[in-house]
Amino acid sequence: MLTKRDPTARPGPVIETENLEVHFQLQGGALARVFGLKARRVKALDGVNIALQRGEVLGLVGESGSGKTTLGRALLGLVPSTDGRIVYHAPDGPRQVSEMRGRELRQLRTDLQMVFQDPSAALNPSMTIAEAVGHPLVIHKIAKGAELRRRVNESLERVGLAPVERFANKYPSDLSGGQKQRAVIARAIILDPEVLVADEPISMLDMSVRAKILQLMLDLKNDLGLSYLYITHDLASAKYFCDRIAIMYLGRIVEIGPTAEIFANPRHPYTKALLKAIPEPDPTRMVPRDLPRGEIPDAAEPPLGCSFHPRCSEAVAECGWESRDLRVVLEQHWTRRSADYDAERKLVGDLDKLDRPETTATLGAGDPERTLALLDKVRAENPDEPLWKGVRSLESDGRAVQISFEEGVDPALRRAGGVEVACVLYPDEGAGAGATGAAGGTTAGSDGSG
Repeated sequence: MLTKRDPTARPGPVIETENLEVHFQLQGGALARVFGLKARRVKALDGVNIALQRGEVLGLVGESGSGKTTLGRALLGLVPSTDGRIVYHAPDGPRQVSEMRGRELRQLRTDLQMVFQDPSAALNPSMTIAEAVGHPLVIHKIAKGAELRRRVNESLERVGLAPVERFANKYPSDLSGGQKQRAVIARAIILDPEVLVADEPISMLDMSVRAKILQLMLDLKNDLGLSYLYITHDLASAKYFCDRIAIMYLGRIVEIGPTAEIFANPRHPYTKALLKAIPEPDPTRMVPRDLPRGEIPDAAEPPLGCSFHPRCSEAVAECGWESRDLRVVLEQHWTRRSADYDAERKLVGDLDKLDRPETTATLGAGDPERTLALLDKVRAENPDEPLWKGVRSLESDGRAVQISFEEGVDPALRRAGGVEVACVLYPDEGAGAGATGAAGGTTAGSDGSG
């Protein structure tokens, strides 16, 4: 039977992470050692501290590849953590999800459930809707027979698939996308969980039903006392649905705070860019976009210092400039001045050595004066290029040009007004990670980048 919980009965977080890391190895093992290959690891999550309060909707927002889905799956034990802790504050006391295995992990499914992005893939096509929705009760040996049917009917009615007789014996292929997602939600709530992780639950649905599904989830939150981790790339839906928003970039949280504060006064340059990317419904109104340049960097070798600095229009000297950034600037110059490419490419020498992330670089092949002149020309073409703020020295050693960059800072989350932001543009106001958020508890983030 579905019952309503009172989120205020046990104040504090329902689930939280402490320095959570999830890494995936790309290459390695015996064969890699034979051929002398360096093992590469993708830091899908890199030191994330976050707390979901009881009765709260916390949104995780970011581009594809930022680590949102990995975090959601890790909270449910679907992805093993490399380091750090995940703590679920169950009614009978704290339980460390990151240490659970086997039967204990399966038992966790009665308290933490997930709503997946694609309802068609989430439902077994050979099961009727009643069978699919009731399957968790069968797996956990909670109900059977008349009790099973009663609870399935109750769950279907809760999500708006009524009259039940019309939907119970149908197969997923007989339902629309919105109806299938309602069935997925019914299956998620039938075990009466405390937490739902919703991984882009409306992105595969028609625009006409998206708001209805979000309203259904809000109604279930109010009726059952649920807590949501809402994963999305859509800030517009997050504004409607979430109490707080955490912005993720390259496996870290770069800004976190109340939804109203994030929209009214975004601090991190990445948050500002995401807000500017929201479509404007009025076709007669022109909105400046100022989107981040380039693509998300390689997560196996993220940028030094702040991970967002290569794409940031507000970057300063201490953001972490490096040799790879210099190569990008040179290649952008040759895109604009392609006629000069052959002579200038020969002048600067081997650029592959710039691919190692270092705070120094060597350019030139025997004529440092001409190389210095080339760099002056590149700088004059685009004096607003943020890279030049990070150049500490640029001089000839008689054979080549030696370039050194300012020491970069990898900023942790620090208090800035009503939010926490990981950006060197904002001095720490003293609260730091673990400051009190809109829900009255701890809002923690990662040692972020930005």
